[in-house]
Amino acid sequence: MNELFAILIALAGGLAGGLVGVGGGILFVPALTIFLGLSQVEGESTSLLMIVIVALVGTLRQRSYGNVRLRDAVVIGVLSPLGVLVGVAIANTISERALELTFAALVLLIAFSLVRRALSSPA
Repeated sequence: MNELFAILIALAGGLAGGLVGVGGGILFVPALTIFLGLSQVEGESTSLLMIVIVALVGTLRQRSYGNVRLRDAVVIGVLSPLGVLVGVAIANTISERALELTFAALVLLIAFSLVRRALSSPA
């Protein structure tokens, strides 16, 4: 049964990643914790590796359309590991509940921002 959930998570995350540019933490982490029973830290850690693969495939495809800003990607990509190191250290020191609530707050903030942006931009 876990294998079926893993396949569905992979397909849903890949579809969402290709369609709207999300799928990493936004979909993978909740799916891994809810359907596969991983802890929040395990879900986040597993998602980090999965994101690399999804991002590579999506980037290659989007680059063929001319949609990749390579310079920006390189700058962010080079600096992001510093943030990851700090984030991992924090995630491993705070409680599981605090991590879950922080993740939920982040997802709600992103959802609110996306809705506000969609409603304010002209059709």
